[in-house]
Amino acid sequence: MLKQKLTACLQQAVLQAQERDALPPAALPEVLIEHSQTAEHGDFASGLPLKLARAMKMSPMVIAERISEHISPPAEIGKVLIASPGFINFILSDDWLSRQVQSILDAGESYGDIDLGKGKRVQVEFVSVNPTGPLHVGHGRGAVLGSTLANVLAISGFSVEKEYYVNDMGSQIDNFGHSLYARYRQCLGQEADMPPGGYYGHYMIDLARETVEEEGDRFLLLPEQEAASQLAEIGTARMLEGIKQDFVLLNVDFDIWFSQKSLCQDGQYSKAMELLQSGGYVTEKEGATWFESSSLGEDKDNVLVRSDGSPTYFAFDIAYHYDKFLERKFDRVIDIWGADHQGHVPRMKAMLKALGHDPEQLKIIIHQMITLRRGQEIVKASKRSGDIVTLREVIDEVGSDACRFFFLSRSADSQMDFDIELAKRQSADNPVYYVQYAHARVASIIRLAEQRAIDYGEGDVSLLSTEPELTLIRRLVLLPEIVERVAVTLEPHHLPYYAQDLATVFHSFYKQCRVVSEDKALTGARLKLVKATQITLAKVLHLMGMRAPDRM
Repeated sequence: MLKQKLTACLQQAVLQAQERDALPPAALPEVLIEHSQTAEHGDFASGLPLKLARAMKMSPMVIAERISEHISPPAEIGKVLIASPGFINFILSDDWLSRQVQSILDAGESYGDIDLGKGKRVQVEFVSVNPTGPLHVGHGRGAVLGSTLANVLAISGFSVEKEYYVNDMGSQIDNFGHSLYARYRQCLGQEADMPPGGYYGHYMIDLARETVEEEGDRFLLLPEQEAASQLAEIGTARMLEGIKQDFVLLNVDFDIWFSQKSLCQDGQYSKAMELLQSGGYVTEKEGATWFESSSLGEDKDNVLVRSDGSPTYFAFDIAYHYDKFLERKFDRVIDIWGADHQGHVPRMKAMLKALGHDPEQLKIIIHQMITLRRGQEIVKASKRSGDIVTLREVIDEVGSDACRFFFLSRSADSQMDFDIELAKRQSADNPVYYVQYAHARVASIIRLAEQRAIDYGEGDVSLLSTEPELTLIRRLVLLPEIVERVAVTLEPHHLPYYAQDLATVFHSFYKQCRVVSEDKALTGARLKLVKATQITLAKVLHLMGMRAPDRM
């Protein structure tokens, strides 16, 4: 990456200046290279002289001059300038920029791929909602975050597995079964009370009706507990099938659907508890079994097994991560959870330490809530059922591409508003339409060239020298850096920002530069630039799990 080259370049220049007594001895602070905010300041800038001023007891501008005199810039850089109050600015070479168009064309669909992961195994586990109800928009945000991160990590050299953890046992499933049993009896004309804290959504009535249609009244002949247990199994299977259908609509897929039940059946639960016990992290008090997480730096201990003998969700989380790290041996695990799990993060880190693993191998991303709007009006309930607005309803109304783009458009730790009316709008106000229209416009130019039988394969990219052309290329060459940034920070919101910026610059180029003209040489060069733009835009859209339409 060019930033790394420039960092090394500056470090070497400072050392050479010190060896030649142009600068006094001083420890070298972290060298940061940032993109310049304005064109007149070049493409990259470093404030290193400002950081060195106090230690060297010199003016930052003097330090900048001395460093610049010893810089041997890489081939990508055309000029090195200094600017007040003490910045070193780098300007990309026009010749290097124009050559990158051909490099992008040569790379094709692999443009933007980097070798950051070196084949390390990463598991991304996301959504993992109990199969006791339909997905809502908050679940959709987690699904899009997870699938997009997996896409980026995969092209960054990691071996990625996407997983959904199916909570198919425990008190919530029991409650679901009894709730469905009550609705089932009501559908058959019997009086039945819903259990305390039961599932009251309208979908439960629909599910009960479907069950009656397919199974008849046979569950009335069974003891209540047995009937509720069987109905829970039938109902959760149907809920899970609905969840899978929602994911298909949202362009999300999983490599593994991991059953919580298997942790008991295959022994991971017992092994994990034995490992904690042998490490001295388990104690008995108040009739329950506790994990002594306070001995690992957390502010309190946590219950593993309740006084009635039932394991907590946390106990199963431990067993699940025992399986991830000790049995399947992932190098890194990324869990993407909703805002209601914020308080679980410290104890998960403590748990991993108790299992003998570096807590940094586990990254937990907490995504915040979504507020649905129609313009200024907040949408709180479904028009269809009167309950919560489901993810499927939103997908049906605005489409999966709009859902994905909007879900990605803010950092995970920020609450966000989703304006349904804006997402449907076919205008430049809608960022989804704006970006996809840029790709469609690119595709139309390529089609025009094909219709006119213009062969631009031998186009001379060195002819690309005007400011609109070079500005567009400057955006195109950022893709590998954006990919690296997302892979390192695990912040996929940088992708829609980049897509919008690239679309804006392309639209500006299109207005200022006629691509297909009487000048055959320039036409060939600009068609290559347009094709490189198509490759880049399509790559970003596909990383976000969106279509790259040829027509709109």
